Amino acid sequence: MKEKLERIVKDCLENAPCDLDARYGEPMANHSTFKVGGPADCFLRPSGASLPAFVAALLTQAGAEGAPVFVLGGGANIVAADSGIRGIVLDMGGWAGEAERTEDVLRLRSGTSLDDAAEAAARAGLSGLEFLAGMPGTIGGAVWMNARCYGREISDALSETEGLDFSLGAPEHFRLPADPAEFGYKRSPFQDRRALILSASFRLAPGEPGAILAEMDGYRRDREDKGHYRFPSAGSVFKNNPAFGGPSGKIIDELGLRSLRIGGAQVAPWHGNIIVNTGGATASDIRALTEELAAKVRSATGFDLEPEILFVPATSSW
Repeated sequence: MKEKLERIVKDCLENAPCDLDARYGEPMANHSTFKVGGPADCFLRPSGASLPAFVAALLTQAGAEGAPVFVLGGGANIVAADSGIRGIVLDMGGWAGEAERTEDVLRLRSGTSLDDAAEAAARAGLSGLEFLAGMPGTIGGAVWMNARCYGREISDALSETEGLDFSLGAPEHFRLPADPAEFGYKRSPFQDRRALILSASFRLAPGEPGAILAEMDGYRRDREDKGHYRFPSAGSVFKNNPAFGGPSGKIIDELGLRSLRIGGAQVAPWHGNIIVNTGGATASDIRALTEELAAKVRSATGFDLEPEILFVPATSSW
């Protein structure tokens, strides 16, 4: 497998040269906020202006040769298997920063961290992304899952998404205006199509930079006060369902399940909808604890909690 992957990478670099950090056997624990996950067969982090051409070539050739590809954003909402990930992990973190600004529209590359996105908007005197301050993850991943918190979600400000569509095989560049009807709670149209997000444009409102930064600092302090940074975690484990009469964390709390533990994974003593890695947790521990929580809630209430975190199998494929 390694020889095949090395050849694919070599061929793509010859056809579309770019700056590339290539590693073989790279632990996914180094690239996940949960700090778990075994080795990726091939871990690639391209960067530079020619990145789009390289990833287009890579995904095309890998698909043609049956080599699995997993596209990684900020690693903030995933649990990679203890056995690792077969094939290629494509880390888009090298494609970051402001791409374009026109009056009240700010376009950001998909690998931009959410905290950096909020900072970029603040520096430009634009309001609307403050709620992202302190949130782990990247713009690409946030658009893909329609990330939300504090009563706001990415699609509230999203005006257009740029990317590469591989639905018909050969990559086609697209710019897709945001249609609110295609977004929902933790849902986006990109979850149902074979597309790679390259950038996202946000229509924002003029604001006073000092006030914007102050609001951002408030969100960061709130996340810290709620214990989001005390241990490695992925934030909320389960989605909320209004039909259940209350947030998932409240339901778990009322069943006395805080601090429930399997191996090194534990339900946070301060929040029922957060699982933390107390040290030495495995992906299997986290998955087992997630399933145990869901089973206990189902048994007690009849509610089926839906996980928000993504469990990435060893054979996850583009």
